[in-house]
Amino acid sequence: MSQPKRIENQPAFVLHHYPYRETSQIIEIITRDYGRVAMVARGARRPKSALRGVLLAFQPLLISWFGKNELKTLHAAEWQGGVPQLTGLPLMCGFYLNELLLHLLPREDSHPALFSDYYAAIRGLASTVDVAPALRRFEMQLLQSLGYGADLARTSTGQPVRHDAYYRFVLQRGLIEVDRPDEICLRGATLLNMAAGVYSDAETLYQSKLLMRQLLGHYLGERPLYTRQLLRDLNQL
Repeated sequence: MSQPKRIENQPAFVLHHYPYRETSQIIEIITRDYGRVAMVARGARRPKSALRGVLLAFQPLLISWFGKNELKTLHAAEWQGGVPQLTGLPLMCGFYLNELLLHLLPREDSHPALFSDYYAAIRGLASTVDVAPALRRFEMQLLQSLGYGADLARTSTGQPVRHDAYYRFVLQRGLIEVDRPDEICLRGATLLNMAAGVYSDAETLYQSKLLMRQLLGHYLGERPLYTRQLLRDLNQL
């Protein structure tokens, strides 16, 4: 989407930030209407800067900025509230979602539905101790928004997935029914649950984790996710 010179009051979340010069920051944000945007927050690291307590990850913001180059300039940021600050395991899971977006979402590629999905995922992480369903749903929604989504209700030949049958997912082809299931096969019930966004049983959670590892590993390639190993150690990915 082509951006005008100045954007006012755009719903956003901070994905990442790092120091820039002596007192400023570069921030990467995801916005509702303009996708992922990078900008300079001038003076944000000064002790008395009004931005120090506002540019927090996992908190809904209204952001205003200007500039036509790839690196914009932050004009204003306003905290919107309504989401408890993530801590512990949910915080690590939030960083994982942010890393996925930083690696897979191109800059300035508008995905309003994905923004809503991210917002819902953050609220989900903040309100539950069972983080795995929120992770799996967002991973699926991210791949679908970027055009990488797989049809989990039909096989590569267009046949409906059957509840008690077993399938293997083959990249670039889709689901193939198998007669003799092994440890990398997926039960039809799992696939239908994933297609419906339902992660209420242990088998679906386990098998969906294996499938998402396969799909995300393919699209990420050699790019590392620093939160991945930590969450694997905690048995969440």
